[in-house]
Amino acid sequence: MENSREQLVKQIEDPSVVWDLIIAGGGATGLGVAVDAASRGFKTLLLEQSDFAKGTSSRSTKLVHGGVRYLAQGNIGLVIEALRERGILMDNAPHLVRNERFIIPNYSWWSGIFYSIGLSVYDLLAGKRSFGRSRLISRNEVVRRIPNIRQDGLKSGVLYHDGQFDDARLAISLALTALEQGGTLLNYFRVSGLTKAENKINGVIATDMETGLKYTFKARTVINATGVFVDELLNMDEPEARLMVQPSQGIHLVFDKSFLGSHDALMIPRTADGRVLFAIPWHDRTLVGTTDTPLESHQLEPKALEEEVGFILESAAAYLTRIPTRKDVLSVFAGLRPLAAPQNDKQKTKEISRSHKLIVSDSGLITITGGKWTTYRRMAEDTVNQAIRTGELPYRITKTKTLSLHGFKDSVEWTDPFFVYGSDAIAVKALTKENPAWKEILDPRLPYIAAEVVWATRFEMARTVEDILARRTRALFLDARAAMAMAAPVARLMAVELQKDNEWEMEQIVSFLNVAKYYILN
Repeated sequence: MENSREQLVKQIEDPSVVWDLIIAGGGATGLGVAVDAASRGFKTLLLEQSDFAKGTSSRSTKLVHGGVRYLAQGNIGLVIEALRERGILMDNAPHLVRNERFIIPNYSWWSGIFYSIGLSVYDLLAGKRSFGRSRLISRNEVVRRIPNIRQDGLKSGVLYHDGQFDDARLAISLALTALEQGGTLLNYFRVSGLTKAENKINGVIATDMETGLKYTFKARTVINATGVFVDELLNMDEPEARLMVQPSQGIHLVFDKSFLGSHDALMIPRTADGRVLFAIPWHDRTLVGTTDTPLESHQLEPKALEEEVGFILESAAAYLTRIPTRKDVLSVFAGLRPLAAPQNDKQKTKEISRSHKLIVSDSGLITITGGKWTTYRRMAEDTVNQAIRTGELPYRITKTKTLSLHGFKDSVEWTDPFFVYGSDAIAVKALTKENPAWKEILDPRLPYIAAEVVWATRFEMARTVEDILARRTRALFLDARAAMAMAAPVARLMAVELQKDNEWEMEQIVSFLNVAKYYILN
């Protein structure tokens, strides 16, 4: 069944309806809450001001992991929870999560022993959900597995297993799952105000960003799942509230797959600034990141800073024999993570714990922050449990531990570019029978065909060229110049599907090119 905007808007037209939960924010956390709440049978509405996963949730390092660095920090509880959730996510979405081998190169004898012991503990904490045992490997095996690794001074390596995924495609899978469970989800719908009775929140005011129409929705509970933008909603509730979040930025660079030259991923446990650096094979490319740069202000489309680009190029050059340069970068993208804002002038910012945090305001507004993609399901479960208490909803147990996500498919051929669609892949390919021209590849540098644009527009709630090229496909993240070349044919296909005119087409192309130029290093 098509997920047309007209059908979805019809579900919100009765102003007398009282929603059990209204969720502001369509990233990993908000979508997870929508799936959990809808699958428990609660009347659920999710509103996202832009597109699903437009912000942080499409800009991760593409890992489903327990967090080796959190283990080093002694945060055992978080690691255990994340490893458990990693296993649940693999069970529920095997078409999007894969078991990836990671190699830590050791340039001193003691580091080999140190990381071998640490990763053995990591394996033990995973228990029956282990993805495979870690082991110390020889210098020769490191070189065989990652031919482009710097060999000077290389002593050995440690091989371990973790999860890898496509973040934006998982977000779309969650959105479709929530719809299938009876939820109502709308992108390009901005929460612009809160309504109250006797100082308690009883609904929201929202604007359809496409039509400009305003709506007032009644709710038993309102969930603030807006990521780095949580303060905007908190300030609607309490204008004098202290800032809770000051974001930090991390960037990634994308190169041709030959720069890693391996099916295994490279993990550098400690860079010059004390962070972890990953070089990962992803969609036939090499993804390298990330950085950590505190920001004074933030926006929906963050931009990579020159010093961040330089840092990643320099760090990668220290470990790869084929040294990447600026001209080799196919795409650069930036994402934001929340830092806890200082509560007085003497405090410094610090990262909000990857253990998530639930806050219930005096008005009843429920704010969920912190966490990471791997633990999205647990965050959602805790949030809905809190909504049950706050909104005095009937208690119903979560179903998401064993709920297969949309597109569930057990056996996956990872070399098939359609693997991200899971069980939908057959239907996507079948569209080419409706129109043979839809078999055409949109740009020779990437595998995407016209049928995928039609599918995303009809069935995956894509509304703009950017939705298609950044999140339904990953073109913008894999090769920004190729994505720019695809903008015009994508706009044409969408215009036909959405019954838009030439002016809309041109506006979409210009809008996308204005975003895409920041993904290119000049």
